[in-house]
Amino acid sequence: MNLHGKDIPSDRESKLVRLLARQQRFTENKTYYEPNQTGLYDREDDWNVLIKKAETFELTESQKLLVNREQLRILEKLLNDAYVIRRPKPSEYENRKQVIRVLNDIAKDLYGNSASCPVVEEFGSFSMDFFTPESDLDLSINFPNSPLVFPREQKIKTLRKFSKKLYSLQSAGRVQNVQPVMRAKVPILKFVDTATGVECDISVENTDGISKSLIIRYISSIDERFRKLSLLMKAWAKAQDINSPKDQTLSSLSIILLVAFHLQTRDPPILPPFSAILKDGDDPASVKNSVRGFQNYGRRNTETLGELFVTFLIKLASVEKLWPKGLCASPYLGHWSPKTWDNKIAIMSVEDFFDRAQNVARAVGKLEVKIIHELVHLTIQNLGRFMNVNLDELKLKESLFGIDGMHSIVVEQKLNAWKQSLEKKTTKTKLITNNVYNPNGASPSTRPLPTGHLGVPQRQAVTAGLETPWAHQSFYQQPMMGTTGVAGGVPANQWWETAWGGPVWTQGWGGGPGGSSTGGWGAANGAAFTNGRSQETQPATDPWGRRQQQPPYGNSSNAHGTTYR
Repeated sequence: MNLHGKDIPSDRESKLVRLLARQQRFTENKTYYEPNQTGLYDREDDWNVLIKKAETFELTESQKLLVNREQLRILEKLLNDAYVIRRPKPSEYENRKQVIRVLNDIAKDLYGNSASCPVVEEFGSFSMDFFTPESDLDLSINFPNSPLVFPREQKIKTLRKFSKKLYSLQSAGRVQNVQPVMRAKVPILKFVDTATGVECDISVENTDGISKSLIIRYISSIDERFRKLSLLMKAWAKAQDINSPKDQTLSSLSIILLVAFHLQTRDPPILPPFSAILKDGDDPASVKNSVRGFQNYGRRNTETLGELFVTFLIKLASVEKLWPKGLCASPYLGHWSPKTWDNKIAIMSVEDFFDRAQNVARAVGKLEVKIIHELVHLTIQNLGRFMNVNLDELKLKESLFGIDGMHSIVVEQKLNAWKQSLEKKTTKTKLITNNVYNPNGASPSTRPLPTGHLGVPQRQAVTAGLETPWAHQSFYQQPMMGTTGVAGGVPANQWWETAWGGPVWTQGWGGGPGGSSTGGWGAANGAAFTNGRSQETQPATDPWGRRQQQPPYGNSSNAHGTTYR
């Protein structure tokens, strides 16, 4: 064979012919990789192949994990216990309702008790009943007879009006950490209710958010496994530190819709396609009536929570290489579909069932999607070790959901090295520092990670690493393990509370530059505010070098001893 005047050895000829044929097919049919201007694929067989690959890859991945029925029963109990522990108490429902009542009283004070007075309504996890005691409370200020498109300037004006009232309440100690974030895509007003410790995010005229939340709440009544698996996957994502859109990882809504999609694609399905539920209308009242016809829809599927937990992770692992080809999870259709967004393929695609032009996973970054999938694979490995009785129940629990308030230094060091390696492979110019995987790093163009009284980034527990995940370490080798309680050697009066002779702790969950939309509830770099003044807190350490955990909302009770992180 002669190519461009060069003789090709016969043993390479057939291979080269195949490569040229493949290249020719790619040239003639770019729509498989590059969708046309309509966002659709020109050849139906091409995207059918893509969908078939997703199904085949999931089956292949599932065959790698051998299930031990006895261990599966233990996993089932572990997951149900984890769910029960995270369910809110009646008092936590009432706390949030009380905050909403107070904000509606404030609205009446600001606008008068008239027909034009706005109403403060909840949406998000509290409205869905998918929240935990640590969840934020998402609220929307809604005006009667408001225009279809509410001007951004008017939203900012409304939030500034509420912020003035909240600042006065902050001076009286009733609220903390009032923070208007007006430069964000959706302007919000953040604050923390002092009495209950509830963190609140207020927006204006978020009617779509309210409708979506109610629809998901009604759909969750079809099968209790939807709510349970959603809450557990949110807890898992939080423990792995991949549940923050501002850090280019997963949003709560993307996790919930991925769970719904997983239940729709089981055989037999547990949930119907959302299109069937919305056929009579997408307003909450119509959906509430519609779901009555789908009660016990998934009764033929007898999969347990443990089985669904494992297969959900397998589904995510199996499509890692298909997201870049335009694969999209569509809860509206109830099956995989090819999709682009503004003629571009997203890094991860999860279609919004309420507004199908929106990708609820659009925040996920190129580096972060690699981290997400590595953590998925590590969790599957831990589950495999557990099924083979090579990992005990306690360590599996730690690997899935972490130990509240504890960090593994070994894991953070490994994740730091891992992230730097991924950055080199992905790009030489992009440095991402606002992430727990590089806890002390910084780039010339970005601020250092905010650190507060813990001496580490203000994030939740990380539970997996590279060769040595959290679960693979001996329980007593954990760097932060040790005696807790007042007997640990630190006097109880070092809580920095007014009740104990010190200033009130008001830092919240993290720091950020003033006015930053990506900071936490506190001041820059973890500074605490006390009586209008800013101070860097330097907590005492015990004889083991552990830093004492401060009560984030001024809780003066020390009956259960000192807490450490």
